[in-house]
Amino acid sequence: MGCCETQRNNTCCSTICGCEDEIHSTEKRKIVIDFMYLDLSICTRCQGTEDSLEEAIADVAKVLELTGAEVVVNKIHIDSKEKAIQYRFESSPTIRINGKDIQLEIKESLCESCGDLCGDEVACRVWVYKGKEYNVPPKAMIIDAILREIYSNNELSGNGKQSKEKEYEIPENLKRFFDSMGQKDV
Repeated sequence: MGCCETQRNNTCCSTICGCEDEIHSTEKRKIVIDFMYLDLSICTRCQGTEDSLEEAIADVAKVLELTGAEVVVNKIHIDSKEKAIQYRFESSPTIRINGKDIQLEIKESLCESCGDLCGDEVACRVWVYKGKEYNVPPKAMIIDAILREIYSNNELSGNGKQSKEKEYEIPENLKRFFDSMGQKDV
């Protein structure tokens, strides 16, 4: 029986055997962060959300490392109705951690950037954190969501599936955005 088979407390019985790296590599918990957005070239809300997300991940990097969590960030440009349907996109921008939106309630307000982009009035996400509304999610809000996921006891949280999802229908706001973008291309 190898030294690691007799010890199950994440510490190796010997620093010589080399099995410590093996233990840590098999215990990595994957934290998948999906950042979905309509536009990063013009939209100030999407740009600000991307910046907050990157800063939040940098700020918790040491905690993530120490807890054995591996973060994978997927930046997903929702550039069509088909993609919106594929990703069950509700509002721009969106951050999901292991398949769960970090902001359960969708609140929106007029977004001049996206309106300028498509030539129509469009509302984008407003983030609510500790009773205040923000056009860009505060870094602390993202850090809270990441840490909740790391310390949750939900064994299914890492599979990216939500329980019993309701049938998805693309929101009117997004339909109008994509229709207006399509008319600009004609």
